[in-house]
Amino acid sequence: MNELRYVYAVTRHFDGALPEDLRGIAGEPPRLLSHGDLVAVVSSVSADDFDEIPLRARLEDLDWLTGTARAHQAVVGALTSVTCPLPLRLATVCRDDSGVRRLLDAGRDRFVRTLERLDGRVEWGVKVYAETPAREADTPADAAPTGREYLRRRLNERRSREGTWELADAVSRRLHEELSQRAEAGMLHRPQQAQLSNAPGHNVLNAAYLVPREDSTAFVECLDRLRPDGPGLRVELTGPWAPYSFAGEEDGR
Repeated sequence: MNELRYVYAVTRHFDGALPEDLRGIAGEPPRLLSHGDLVAVVSSVSADDFDEIPLRARLEDLDWLTGTARAHQAVVGALTSVTCPLPLRLATVCRDDSGVRRLLDAGRDRFVRTLERLDGRVEWGVKVYAETPAREADTPADAAPTGREYLRRRLNERRSREGTWELADAVSRRLHEELSQRAEAGMLHRPQQAQLSNAPGHNVLNAAYLVPREDSTAFVECLDRLRPDGPGLRVELTGPWAPYSFAGEEDGR
């Protein structure tokens, strides 16, 4: 079977080791490929899946893409516990070990700059959802509402929904302002569509924050103090992650 090299991340040399039971793409254990002052974290993958032409088709398969992304994240997450990795884009593939070395050579200056900027930092994600108010109970069939009553109910529902979204927007703005002051950098991502996230409610804020690892407790405590009370809003915190959102050349890109 013709095999390629899947590259999860780039790091500097680090002490410690990855968990022995860690598995990546297609259940293969990742390994470290050292080249100069950089290390690529790689595993072997089948060309039947990851060569250019079959990969295009695979990327249209949502189930395959989800499984691949989870395996990718599992390796990067394990790296985050022992070092500060620079995650590479999903499905970064080279022909062989020599190709991985050429990748490290070609991007060396950028990799080194970014690793220095991200060293000792993690990413926290914060999402705010506006939950749609429950509709008023329907009137029994033998007591159908009048046209006026029906319109009143729908108007009240619309006003309640709009009020919840306005509150969610105000809360999101306040959270982002306060949390950005607790972080070295913040980034606003496009709100997630419900059919993709499978999360209930309307996503109003989808933000990421770059935080020094030692400041993470204070960052989480700050969010807990700012969490809104009452129904209609839900705030989700995820992390700490490898700093995916800040792996570009400049903060905020």
